[in-house]
Amino acid sequence: MSKGVLLVNLGSPDSTDPKDVKKYLDEFLMDERVIDVPYWARTLLVRGIILNTRPKKSAEAYEKIWWEEGSPLIVLSERLQEKVDALTSVPIALAMRYGKPNILSGLQELHDKGVDEVLVFPLYPQFAMATTETILVLAEELRKKHFPEMQFTSVPAFYNHADYIRVLSNSISESLKDVEFEHLLFSYHGVPERHIRKSDITKSHCKINDTCCQTPSAAHQFCYRHQCYESTRLVAETLGLEKDKYSVSFQSRLGFDPWLKPYTDRTIERLGLEGTRKLAIVTPAFVSDCLETLEEIAMEGKEIFEEVGGKEFTVVPCLNDRDEWVKVLARWIDEWAMQPVTA
Repeated sequence: MSKGVLLVNLGSPDSTDPKDVKKYLDEFLMDERVIDVPYWARTLLVRGIILNTRPKKSAEAYEKIWWEEGSPLIVLSERLQEKVDALTSVPIALAMRYGKPNILSGLQELHDKGVDEVLVFPLYPQFAMATTETILVLAEELRKKHFPEMQFTSVPAFYNHADYIRVLSNSISESLKDVEFEHLLFSYHGVPERHIRKSDITKSHCKINDTCCQTPSAAHQFCYRHQCYESTRLVAETLGLEKDKYSVSFQSRLGFDPWLKPYTDRTIERLGLEGTRKLAIVTPAFVSDCLETLEEIAMEGKEIFEEVGGKEFTVVPCLNDRDEWVKVLARWIDEWAMQPVTA
């Protein structure tokens, strides 16, 4: 058997045109693992309300961060794929869960190169229904339909992997080496609280409080909240941060259901009101800079902070195509590639 890897990131609209943004948002928000309500309710919410108001506003936000080469998320993912491909012994294809290039085209690319054993690699450090799980479910559906001879292996969440923690810590340290920050905020993408409960394989452990996240349990294998706090704890430990010098928050909530708290925008505001004048933010749920980091945090977050008296607002870039990160991915992939082929 011949091996290959499919790197999968979130995705992006084809352009900043509201029509392209609407098409992208439709695919994204109609995913049953993103908005996990019955189809009729999701259709009413997404196509009856959100898509009639949000695309224009989102298009304006994308316009602020769009690069000459295209979507930052796509461009950065392509750079990552090219660098990893140059260091590994097996073919590396790139796909997006939403938009282009899609997962089907990525699998087809590998198939055309004779690959029949694929490592599906979601580019998310922490597991979540709306990220890792939806990628793996769709990839398996496409495999059964188009490539039944293929075999899949998937990369588990690497939120606590020593290599990842080291690279993330080094990235933060390097970005802040000349910055006198008073507080470091770890902002993760939010998810509805019900997603945490749905992912609880024990059906009883998750109470969405600090106690359950710190009490060892099999549920932690799929608990996004636990994994966010654990990534933070390990990085803080590595960097020697004092407990009152950092905190965790969750951004990008949608709708009116309870999402993971505390919310990033309100946390930024609270810190400023309490006297923090030099704030640094890192976004470890993302490996590539995107709308949520470049616009929501670096622009909107900065504006909120300055409005309440903040003076210095520093955003740590995502890992993107950082050479140290590329080498880690390449090593993980080669370690997998050297394992005996499964029959």
